[in-house]
Amino acid sequence: MNTARDRFQFKRQYFYALLKAFKLVWGCARGWTVANFALQVLQGTLPLLTLYLTKLIVDGVTEALNAPDKWAAFRPIGGWVILMAAIYLAQRLLSSVATLIQEQQSWKVSDHVHNILHSKSVAVDLQYYENSTYYDTLHMAQREAPYRPQQVVSILAQLVQNGVSLVAMVALLMRFHWAVALFLLPVVAPGVLVRLYYSRKFYDLRKQQSHLERQATYYDWMLIGQHFAKEVRLFDLGKLFIHRYRRIRQRWRRERLHLMRKQVSRNLMAELISALLLFVGLAFVVVRAISGNITMGDLVMYYQAFQRSQNALKTFLSNLTSLYENSLFLNHFYTFLELQPKICEPIDPKPVPQPMVRGIEVKGLGFSYPNSTRKVLKEVSFNIRSGEHVALVGENGSGKTTLIKLLCRLYEPDNGSITLDNIALSEFSPGELRRHFSIVFQDYVNYYLSARENIWMGNVKLALEDKAIIRAAQETGADSVIQRLPNGYDTRLGKWFENGEELSVGEWQKIALARALVRDAQIVILDEPTSGLDAKAEYRIFRLFQKMTSDKTAIFISHRLASARLADRILVLENGSIVEDGSHEQLLKLDGAYARLYNLQAQHYQDV
Repeated sequence: MNTARDRFQFKRQYFYALLKAFKLVWGCARGWTVANFALQVLQGTLPLLTLYLTKLIVDGVTEALNAPDKWAAFRPIGGWVILMAAIYLAQRLLSSVATLIQEQQSWKVSDHVHNILHSKSVAVDLQYYENSTYYDTLHMAQREAPYRPQQVVSILAQLVQNGVSLVAMVALLMRFHWAVALFLLPVVAPGVLVRLYYSRKFYDLRKQQSHLERQATYYDWMLIGQHFAKEVRLFDLGKLFIHRYRRIRQRWRRERLHLMRKQVSRNLMAELISALLLFVGLAFVVVRAISGNITMGDLVMYYQAFQRSQNALKTFLSNLTSLYENSLFLNHFYTFLELQPKICEPIDPKPVPQPMVRGIEVKGLGFSYPNSTRKVLKEVSFNIRSGEHVALVGENGSGKTTLIKLLCRLYEPDNGSITLDNIALSEFSPGELRRHFSIVFQDYVNYYLSARENIWMGNVKLALEDKAIIRAAQETGADSVIQRLPNGYDTRLGKWFENGEELSVGEWQKIALARALVRDAQIVILDEPTSGLDAKAEYRIFRLFQKMTSDKTAIFISHRLASARLADRILVLENGSIVEDGSHEQLLKLDGAYARLYNLQAQHYQDV
């Protein structure tokens, strides 16, 4: 913060972060919040009663020592002791009830914040996942947001309790002497100022280290995750990843310890100053007692009042510092929530034509991934007629999968247009448009859920017991795989959870194909999901796919051009541009890029 304007802007952000946190908690746990604050007020007033009863007991005992009838003098003291015991029990009861209320409030707030995080994560554009800065923001939001808002409200409740106690204690001390109350702020201020200063320092360090935390988490994931287990053992990568994980953690720890040493040394100096001032104040109280200006009961009461006032003020200012710390970290949460999608819902969305009549038309399409200057697609133009089966072929990096993502409007093109029945994709609701696509990507997901749920994920609007799920499995050959499982369609797949059954690559692919089929979409796309199969198995899958989509518009991508022969048309991509367009026979006669690739592979699929 180099200028007054920067400092003002920061303080305003701090205030708004606290206000947003309180609104968030109030919105999802209003009743618990009111109950929590009410209990804190009660807990803040009871210590004053305890102090006054302590004075009465001490003064009563002092008088009783000189009284002729000591037992008669003791009777009122007994009542005060019983009353103090009742107050003590009430404090313990209120504390226990407050703990339960805060726990309930914490769960409600945490669940609510997780829901916000999950909803926002699903809503943001796919392009954010291409950006490392987004991952840093997401990492900080996920780590801090679930508990920080609850902490803010809990601290505010403690502020109320300590504020009530502090006001009561200061009022009591003012009866003794106004100068004693003035000692309180100098006693606690040095330590609070040190913590306030280093709160900002630690926040800046955490922000700088977020990429280190993510790197450490990544190495931890590779060491314990199933996806990496085979290669970690085969290539003996365990020692390397452990070493790198430890090195990152050591750097992380070294930077934090360096800052912490500075904080501890300055905090020690602040505590020494506070202790000196504290004993000066207490000495003043003792001198007044020796001079006979106050009773022994007053001495004990004021002594405890001074100590409790000091603790209350210290906790009060410490709570203010904690609010400041929490507001710093909550800014990441609100920064994450402020991310705006580029693919937006149109004001007046048009209905997606069903059935599609003219088909899909692409004109002059160009695209680069975020934070990259390389053009993945360059002036791509083609059309796909309704009901037509089209194959996209080309070498790795030619732009095939990117083109599919743009067709599904997972990204917005840099230039050019995509229309469906002469209507621009941007005029449709993104969610409604995507419901008309069914895709099996090359990196399709294996859901570690039941076999039935794995297929049902393609169309969650169906009932889980819908017969369409079994029909889809039967058509793709997944049914025969599932029937061999211990609990059939109710068998959990994968080994992450108890009683899970692992499938082979080919078996998972059949499950993924059934998931695409059960969606019953107008446009079905296969993006090389059969890359793990041999040429014959892949050819059979594509024949099956051709049969399943006989009444649909279909697009499939394959490196093996034997499968491309099944398409009505073949589009050949090269370096982000379409260089050829035609049927298998036409492209062979053309003797261009397709023919060259096909002839290179021909020896491998002459028996297909």
